Amino acid sequence: MSNSTPLPARLLIHPIIQALMAGVATPALAAAVSNAGGLGSLGIGASSLPEARQMIEQTRALTARPFNVNVLCHQPALRDAKRETAWLEHLKPLFLECGVDLPASLDEIYRSFIDNDEAFEMLLETRPAVVSFHFGLPAAEWIDALRDAGIYTLATATSLEEAGQIQERGIDAIVAQGIEAGGHRGIFDPDSVDEQLSTSVLVRLLARNFDLPIIAAGGIMDGQGISAALKLGAAAAQLGTAFILCPESAANQGYRTDLKSERAAVTRLTSTLSGRPARGIRNRFIDHAELATAIKPIAYPVAYDAAKQLNAAAAKLGNHEFAAHWAGQGAPMARELPAAQLVATLVREMSV
Repeated sequence: MSNSTPLPARLLIHPIIQALMAGVATPALAAAVSNAGGLGSLGIGASSLPEARQMIEQTRALTARPFNVNVLCHQPALRDAKRETAWLEHLKPLFLECGVDLPASLDEIYRSFIDNDEAFEMLLETRPAVVSFHFGLPAAEWIDALRDAGIYTLATATSLEEAGQIQERGIDAIVAQGIEAGGHRGIFDPDSVDEQLSTSVLVRLLARNFDLPIIAAGGIMDGQGISAALKLGAAAAQLGTAFILCPESAANQGYRTDLKSERAAVTRLTSTLSGRPARGIRNRFIDHAELATAIKPIAYPVAYDAAKQLNAAAAKLGNHEFAAHWAGQGAPMARELPAAQLVATLVREMSV
């Protein structure tokens, strides 16, 4: 094959998918993208069950179009008290700078979907048109149940091997996430060897080897980039960083300021902020944390709890140097437009 299978026409008018963007995507953003003919998304992996249900209901109230709900399928954290203590000691100067003591404890702040029966039942009840998986896959029985409920499924792959697992598990389409992508890398096992394939190489590999729709993700910021992905064999393109500056997103002022500045040109793929590889705008937290050559960052999402507690203290002082400002390598091309206008602009650019 040289081109992937098309996505169902009922899901989207234009081959544009707004990425999961947990913590940044809002019902207003997802609905605006869907209303404009793309496929909007909600990332609920960082939300409680009542919050997730409310987000889905709010989005449904704002659009009659399909939208995607993304869940995180990471393996539960393997706790190591000695390593966690050492990691916090390394971060201690940053906490002291913010005038707070080290956390007395750290928590596994995000529960994985793979062992969350309540979240699974909630999705069956609310029946979003699309459900997508990141960091891995749920049990085959759950995938079958979602399909039987009429829900279309997507899953992120960063390699040929992961894509093979996705097809074997019966998922409907594959999101091919290249190394350029902002936010968390969807690699199933963060301790495995990562070839760090570019979006273009990964899309070509998957389009040649699988008969599922392939969605290109990573470094795509404009219509020309979408057109290039389609020519490589993708059925659609998924954009995240491109939507952060939309007024409908939940990005705070510090995040927006960084993304509009020269700092957006320097991103770093690092595990230090959350415990899993993720690409964001380089800041003092990353620089300091990566000095810890003798210890590895602690497990996801426990490491994220430490970083979030530090950022909460810093933010009270107007300091955003310790925040996770996720962004891809195309960040300098971000535009500050309402979501519907951005989608319309992307569509126009695709024909240039």
